[in-house]
Amino acid sequence: MNRTRIKFCGLTRPGDVRLAAELGVDALGFVFAADSPRCLGLGQVEGLRAAVPPLVHVVALFMNSPGSVVVEVLRALRPHLLQFHGSETDAFCRGFGLPYIKTLPMGPGAADPPGETKRYPSASAFLLDGHRPGATGGRGERFDWTQTPILNRPVFLAGGLNADNVGEAIRAARPFAVDVSSGIESAPGIKDGEKMQQFVEEVRRADRSAAH
Repeated sequence: MNRTRIKFCGLTRPGDVRLAAELGVDALGFVFAADSPRCLGLGQVEGLRAAVPPLVHVVALFMNSPGSVVVEVLRALRPHLLQFHGSETDAFCRGFGLPYIKTLPMGPGAADPPGETKRYPSASAFLLDGHRPGATGGRGERFDWTQTPILNRPVFLAGGLNADNVGEAIRAARPFAVDVSSGIESAPGIKDGEKMQQFVEEVRRADRSAAH
């Protein structure tokens, strides 16, 4: 059975980190994009990192951050993967010695994703995120999952996912992974344990149905 990987993003509390790991989530995203309501300060990093058990991937998320900020976060968080949401170049993204995920916008007015992939030959994976025209991603915007392009790297599906629709999204797009933040929250950065559990259960249900 093909297993859809799960990434929870925008965690700000150690208890949410521990619960996500207990639920079997594969990767945890920590946000360092300055305009995000989930942006962490370096003083929060130690407690969050200590809550992550072995074999769970730690992802640090940036958007047009200076290289010096990325380096500071790397020292404090010790991530396994980097994720870039802005206009960073391939050379910048790969310049920190870690594999990286590049976000590509989806939705009205977005650039052509297959064409965009050529700009990031070093990317380990691409994250497809719903965008409103002229807006940045990470806003919980859904896009048409049936239009998910076939790319030459693993695809993370994001944008407006929650327990009610993630099964539909998996069946429509067959992504390598799904990425959720606001869809498992009671407020920005405050995860809801019941929503977290329901999301994981619906992903597993979709995987089981695809196997038959």
